[in-house]
Amino acid sequence: MLFKKLRFLRKQSGEYSDYVVYNESPRGKNEGPPDLEELWRDFNRRLGGLFGNDKGNGGPGGPARDPSGWTPNQFGGGFVSLIFILGLIWVASSSVFMVDASQRAVVKVFGRYDKTVGEGLQFRWPSPIGSHEIVNVTGVRTVEVGYKNNERNKIDRESLMLTDDENIITIQFAVQYILNNPEDYVFQNRDTEESVKQVAETAMREIVGKSKMDFVLYGGREQIAAEAHKMMQAILDRYRTGIQISRVTLQNAQPPEQVQAAFNDAVKAGQDKERQRNEGQAYANDVIPKAQGTAARLNQEAEAYKARVTESAIGDASRFKQVLTEYQRAPAITRERMYLETMEHIFANTAKVMLDAKGSGNLLYLPLDKLMAHTANAAVGPVQDNHATPAPAPQQSVPAPTPPQEERRNLRSFRGERQ
Repeated sequence: MLFKKLRFLRKQSGEYSDYVVYNESPRGKNEGPPDLEELWRDFNRRLGGLFGNDKGNGGPGGPARDPSGWTPNQFGGGFVSLIFILGLIWVASSSVFMVDASQRAVVKVFGRYDKTVGEGLQFRWPSPIGSHEIVNVTGVRTVEVGYKNNERNKIDRESLMLTDDENIITIQFAVQYILNNPEDYVFQNRDTEESVKQVAETAMREIVGKSKMDFVLYGGREQIAAEAHKMMQAILDRYRTGIQISRVTLQNAQPPEQVQAAFNDAVKAGQDKERQRNEGQAYANDVIPKAQGTAARLNQEAEAYKARVTESAIGDASRFKQVLTEYQRAPAITRERMYLETMEHIFANTAKVMLDAKGSGNLLYLPLDKLMAHTANAAVGPVQDNHATPAPAPQQSVPAPTPPQEERRNLRSFRGERQ
């Protein structure tokens, strides 16, 4: 059921009284918006009751109401109450604040540092007495030097640097940092990103200015980044910025675009030189060990030959001394023995022997090679297959051998003639 509040005034003995009548209103029939004026008067009356202002309700001793229902006391009490409530809301909204887990809040009183608070619900003096500034101490910030958003977007004023050997190169690098001291960050910095960029550029220019171009472009990037990190941190700590450098990364290091083609040719020539040097070194590593092995083998063979010849000469000398001793004792016997040994050695290495008998013009010929070959064929013949018929050997006229007794006499006469 809906009820409609009706208010009317009735004049009794020169005063106005309020009467409230609640009548049931049919649903959906002549139902309009609430009376704003009546709501405002009811709100003021309730505030006056809270602060002990019960007068003004038309009772005895109360001020006279005008036909609109406003009285001076009612207006003053309501205004003060409204101001008080608004003041409470303002104090609560400006004194209470929330700090996240990754943040720290620096609290100031009259602009001067008061304290630093951590995460959670925190309180401070209301504005304008107190204020606070929230600082993110875990977020990683990045500053780019020499480029912007992309390596192709070069900034020549920041990237061009001079090396120790008076060459100009282009260096692009990025610096990542965090905030480790909220108090110094708030009170000692005006523009954090610009400060870090200037410090990074200063440190990098000093390091590059003390290094050679080839060292910067090829072999020394990690070392340069480490030295720049150390120098930047020292400068920032000296100025108490509250900034901690976490990483320095060299994105690109190359010559300027104006001389890039010539530099590429020089680099290619250097690479060819290095390749040929490596090939020569590989060939030397292959040939030198072989030559050293061959030289060692020849040295060993020479040493062995030397030892063999020396020992043989020593043996020959010793044998000659022994023969000399024997010759001094019995010259004829020793001489004949030496002759026989010599002839034995000669006959052992020849297949034909010719003898000239003393006092006769006949030349004796001993075909020892034929006799040895005939003996060998006779030994192999019985082993051959019975079905294979060997071809008959050609007949050769061989002089009749000299009897052994006559051969020995001829040999003795020949030796005697030589003596």
